[in-house]
This record gives sequence, structure tokens and C-alpha cells, in this order.
Amino acid sequence: MHYQDDKRIVLTLDAGGTNLVFSAIQGFEEIVEPITLPTQGENLQKCLENIIEGFKQVKAKLKAPPVAISFAFPGPADYPNGIIGDLTNLPGFRGGVALGPMLEEYFHLPVFINNDGDLFAYGEAIAGLLPQVNDALTQAGSPKRYQNLLGVTLGTGFGAGIVRNGELFIGDNSAGAEIWIMRNKIYPHTPVEESVSIRGIRREYAQYAKISIEESPSPKEIFEIALGQREGHREAGIFAYEKFGEALGDALANAITLIDGLIVMGGGLAGASPLFLPTVVKEMNQPLEWLNGTKVNRTELQVYNLEDPKEREAFLKGSAKEILVPLSNKKKWYDPVKRVGVGISKLGTSRAVAIGAYVFALRHLDNL
Repeated sequence: MHYQDDKRIVLTLDAGGTNLVFSAIQGFEEIVEPITLPTQGENLQKCLENIIEGFKQVKAKLKAPPVAISFAFPGPADYPNGIIGDLTNLPGFRGGVALGPMLEEYFHLPVFINNDGDLFAYGEAIAGLLPQVNDALTQAGSPKRYQNLLGVTLGTGFGAGIVRNGELFIGDNSAGAEIWIMRNKIYPHTPVEESVSIRGIRREYAQYAKISIEESPSPKEIFEIALGQREGHREAGIFAYEKFGEALGDALANAITLIDGLIVMGGGLAGASPLFLPTVVKEMNQPLEWLNGTKVNRTELQVYNLEDPKEREAFLKGSAKEILVPLSNKKKWYDPVKRVGVGISKLGTSRAVAIGAYVFALRHLDNL
């Protein structure tokens, strides 16, 4: 947390299919007005020229020199080595493009590249949901503390990142937390991203309302229709977000079984959480059955909706009690209920990614 007051400056980039947005972070704050240039992702030469130009313009605005460049960029990629693979939304990138080494050569600065799901989770672990929950547990008098976090981003696609004991988990092939390609419960022959995405919500609405997907409203409009705030097929809106929540909950149940930590959600679709988060938690707590009909918990964990006041209170209270140590007069705290919470980002996705990128760079510099 001491990085919040750090005076070092890191150059950052938010790389999208349409625009490249450049900035600089000091402490946890943006210190320059962002600079936006077109991505031109279909032309590798122009895209690389714009990336260099954007960082040059930001650097020229600074009162002190930056110590690193750190940003999120789409994958597939070999992130530790800064090499970008074949990108769908930036078709100019083919055959392996050494973006990180190019920027290091040009700016004579260390360069760190990750995907947005990883950096979102890292930012939330540093300054977002993870420390907020641990602070709340302290205030509630609970001995429970969390060290692990699964962060997911919900939008055009379905991304994720894992933080374990303060360290970002990347994997041996830069493929850790690629949750988007888990099997889809709703359409088992497809990746879960087909349902947990903007297109998934629009498709379910269209199918229920018996219209073409081209006629389907945006997820924001569908959210408003489902709440009765906009004209449209309300039942279709509710159905679309229930299916979204069901597919999301199934994927999260599989993931959290291996991770055992808190879950935080961000991205553009997270704002519709009042419609889908109860379904997510219900799905994660839904029991399975052995072949003999006996029910078994979906996970060893009880999942709580941290956005629901009653569930949050129960989560913070827990079931801790003191038990006697056999053959001794000593006591130990024991909580028989293994529990995790699911909540929405309070930092906001962009800020969480920026903080994650900033601290990732500085921690690596400090460990050199």
C-alpha cells in the first residue's frame, strides 16, 4: 500500500480496437490529461508508430522522467517477454510482434505488458475489494482474512485475473485465468463467453422477444427495459440477464473451486449487477447430485452476495467460535463455514487496471 504515496511516474496505455489512450500515473493518480490516438490495428506499422507517438507526447508533458512503461494489451501474448501474438481485433499483429522490446529500445525504459483482466484483479487486490473486505472484517471483530482474489471483467468479452498472496498469477504460458474459454453451461458446445458477453445478452433477448439480433437493444437498454424504465419486452430483458447470470455463476463456481478466494466483477456490464448477481450466487450455491441421487454442495464454499446488505452482514459475522484444545485449557478460534464473497468493483475498472499496471511495474523494479 505504500505505493499509493510513491513519487515515481509510470507511463500507461489503454489499448482498444478503435483508440489508444495514453496517460501517466504517480502514486495512484493520473497526472496528465490523457492523449488519444487511433489504433489503426489493421496496419501494424501505423499502429506501432501511434503507440510510440502517444508515449512521446505524454512523456513531453511530465515534470519528471518516468521510470517505466506498464499497460494492458490484448492477447494472445507472451506477456513476460512483451511479445504479442495473432490478435482478432488488431489484425495487423500476426506472427509474433515484439512490442515490449521495441518500446524498451526506443525509450530506454523497462516495459511491462499484461492483459486487462490480470491488471484489473491486481488493482482490486491492492486498493479495491480485497483490502476493503479485510478492513470490514476487522471492524466486525472477525478473525477471518482473505489473501486470494479472482477478478473478472464483463463486457465485449469475458476476462479474468488471479492474485494469490499479493502476487499476480500469470501461468507458465501467459495463459492463467483464461476463463472465457470454459465450457458454457447454456450451450455446452461453446465457450462460456458466448453467453457472458454483450452479444450473449443481446442474443437471449432477441430469442425470447422473437426478433433478430440486429434489432436487439444494447445491454444498457435491455437493463432499463427489465427494470421497467424503458419501453420494450420486459420479460425478455429479465430472461436475458438471468441466462447471463446462470452461465457466469457456473463458470465462477468452477474457477473458485480451484482458487478459494474473493471474487470481484468489473467491466461495462457490471453495472447491471442488480439483475444478474443474485442469479450468479444462486447458481454457485446450487447443489449437484451423485448418481444415487444424494445431493452434494457445488463447492466446499458458501458464496455470499456482498452487494446485498443482509448477505454481507452474514458474511462478515461468520460462524467463528472458540473451541478447547484437547488435553489443555487453551482455546482456538474455529469457523466451520468456509465462505467467499462476490462483489462489484468500487474503484471502477479503468482505475483498477491503472493501479494494477503501476504497482506491477514498481514491484518488479524494486525486486531487480
